[in-house]
Amino acid sequence: MEPTTLTTRRLLLRPFGPQDAYRVHAACQDPDIQRWTVIPSPYRLTDAELFTAKLAPTGWRDDSAYSFALVLRENGTLVGALGIDRRSRPATYEVGYWSTKEHRGHGYVTEAVLGSAHWAFTALRADRLEWRAEIGNRASRAVALRAGFRLEGDQRSGLLNKGVRRDAWTAALLPSDLGLPGAHPYLPERHAERPGGTADSGR
Repeated sequence: MEPTTLTTRRLLLRPFGPQDAYRVHAACQDPDIQRWTVIPSPYRLTDAELFTAKLAPTGWRDDSAYSFALVLRENGTLVGALGIDRRSRPATYEVGYWSTKEHRGHGYVTEAVLGSAHWAFTALRADRLEWRAEIGNRASRAVALRAGFRLEGDQRSGLLNKGVRRDAWTAALLPSDLGLPGAHPYLPERHAERPGGTADSGR
């Protein structure tokens, strides 16, 4: 896919390029980003150069991952990053994100998640957008919930971070959650047995 720029109320979601290497490197010195995301730690300038100049553009070219720099429309300041990755299941993608320390608490990432979800459901014809985070990453979970994701449970050994497997929270957003049609019809099972419970008998 050709690299795409998305516009929200306050942000531009644009593809990363080599010009972003120094800003990405600076942002990723934040211990919280290194702790909760799968970026290398320590995070060196060469890591940022590899990501911005090679990995991010390659994802667009081979349609495996779509990485966006989140920048303020008013002045181009980098406030975060967001990626949408293709999963092995048909029409299924996963979203991940981080925000710069000094720009947290303003709702920028939630705004970006909603904008990118709308794009995924329309341009990519996604039927399901998934979110995962290590259990304990409450900031990431709060963003997902504000964006309308529905928690679906805990996943044992669901995330590999720096050579260690960890349990993960999982959630998903569907096109219908945003009032959009899906690529395929969706028939929810209203009487399925829930974990730890019994099937709804309808009584």
